[in-house]
Amino acid sequence: MIKRNDQVAEHEMQDEETNLETPETLFVFTVQIPGDRLDVHLVSLMPDLSRSRISQLVDEMRVLVDGKPGKSGMKLKAGQRLEVSVPAATPMEANPQDIPLIILYEDDDILVVDKPKGMVVHPAPGNQDGTLVNALLFHCGDRLSDINGVIRPGIVHRIDKDTSGLLVVAKNNHAHQSLSEALRVHGISRIYQAVVDGVVKTDEGIVDAPIGRHAKERKKMGINRRNGRNAVTRYRVLRRYRAHTLMEFELETGRTHQIRVHMAYLGHPITGDTVYGTQCRWMDTGGQALHARKLQLCHPTTGESMVFESEEPAWMRELVEGLEQRER
Repeated sequence: MIKRNDQVAEHEMQDEETNLETPETLFVFTVQIPGDRLDVHLVSLMPDLSRSRISQLVDEMRVLVDGKPGKSGMKLKAGQRLEVSVPAATPMEANPQDIPLIILYEDDDILVVDKPKGMVVHPAPGNQDGTLVNALLFHCGDRLSDINGVIRPGIVHRIDKDTSGLLVVAKNNHAHQSLSEALRVHGISRIYQAVVDGVVKTDEGIVDAPIGRHAKERKKMGINRRNGRNAVTRYRVLRRYRAHTLMEFELETGRTHQIRVHMAYLGHPITGDTVYGTQCRWMDTGGQALHARKLQLCHPTTGESMVFESEEPAWMRELVEGLEQRER
């Protein structure tokens, strides 16, 4: 397969679900801005690949400049043709594992689960076991949608490993397609609760700032007005403390790390978020203090409006109680 992109269009590959390492894929680019090093230029063109991965592809002579193997540090000239051959990724499998699940609702179409902090949603390199998908496969067997393949059966939307809270799972393809369409047209409401660093002055507001893959750090996202995807987060202050704020968020879009990136952008990173902020100094939060508290949707078969709420987890109660005590 040949995928041709110009300097502007290529960044459409930044979809949070995109994995550039698909079987036998050749990416072709034409240099429009001269002077960049080859490796730096390719990182900007292919944001889902890390700089080390780009360098590896160059070393393996999978990157051609005008038909000849390139070198990472070579300076590019306008009009040069770049060809990047990305080999097939090693296939992964998800295996059933007897892992306890907190199930708020289940029928023949959907399953609503309350994911604990620290659990990864689906297998990935470095996290092939102990995920929500492993637990779902044990609980549901083959009664999960297969639209997202063998690694993410039933997964309609995701939350980060260190974010706790509610997820809806599809048990068949009809339910999956219906829920995915509802997400696309903002027909599913997702409300989060979090503690952020600093005192947020405005009682409520909207963050409307596009999010894209960070140019240099593959695991990070950032505000990218030129090449990012539309991202909108509504927020409301619940309680202010001396140096923190308890807040509520509602997602209008579902970009990777959306709330975390938007709050860091406002200068109030989620407490304990070591990727976009700093570690909490007075309590081990186990990562970002973010909880998916409420989920509202229409049942994909009956059309019934359904509302699910997650009880405040113990770690969040401990954090808020600690903030209350520090006020005294």
